[in-house]
Amino acid sequence: MIDIHCHILPSVDDGAKHMTESIEMARAAVQQGITTIVATPHHNDGKYLNIKTEVLEKVNELNARLKKEAIDLTILPGQECRITGELLDQYEKGEVLTLNNTGKYLFLELPSNQVPMYTEKLVYDMQMKGLVPIIVHPERNSELIESPEKLYQLVKKGACTQVTAASVAGKFGKKIKKFSLDLIESNLVHFIASDAHNIKNRTFVMKEAYEIIRKEFGQDVTYMLMENSELLVEGQTIIKEIPERIKKKKLLGLFK
Repeated sequence: MIDIHCHILPSVDDGAKHMTESIEMARAAVQQGITTIVATPHHNDGKYLNIKTEVLEKVNELNARLKKEAIDLTILPGQECRITGELLDQYEKGEVLTLNNTGKYLFLELPSNQVPMYTEKLVYDMQMKGLVPIIVHPERNSELIESPEKLYQLVKKGACTQVTAASVAGKFGKKIKKFSLDLIESNLVHFIASDAHNIKNRTFVMKEAYEIIRKEFGQDVTYMLMENSELLVEGQTIIKEIPERIKKKKLLGLFK
């Protein structure tokens, strides 16, 4: 199993505080059946700035330590990039890191309560540069919960999305779980990932999430989401179904 979103690098953001905690997270990941993790520290979110060269160095350090500890886990490089108007300029300067440094997939983090006006244009401009934008945890964005049409339009215009395993497993509450499942049912989700920050309150729960997806939507959808993570780290084209609008009756149920 591959986890494409994780804050496992030590002392770079609000994830693992030090190497010991990174090792604890690595052991917990292996117990979940995870073999590969894309380390995605926050980049340019107003608090943390983890530029490409620094992330690559930290990933090498962590892999060396995992080898020493005989933990069978591979760490690959990435970033969780906060959306800004300057993102592509930073990419051109070599500060921004695509997932596994393949030059193809790039994480895009929206503010938790809104979708900036320029998001659609940035999604277009990124694709013009040969990049595939992946909107992370859209199920936790309050504007998208209120107006899922906005996410439908972004996906229709080429954006991908990654939903958090803990959201599917109900760790963020019933509303977010329901919205996550509605998004999966409407072909508006392309990846499931942990977004793990620690082993206490923000851990992996990948196995649990995939089991829920298998029960709700069957083996094919589960395999597709798993396979997409494999294709992503290889820099290959992922599997996409035609996106659909979330049906109104479901939205009404969301706020009961």
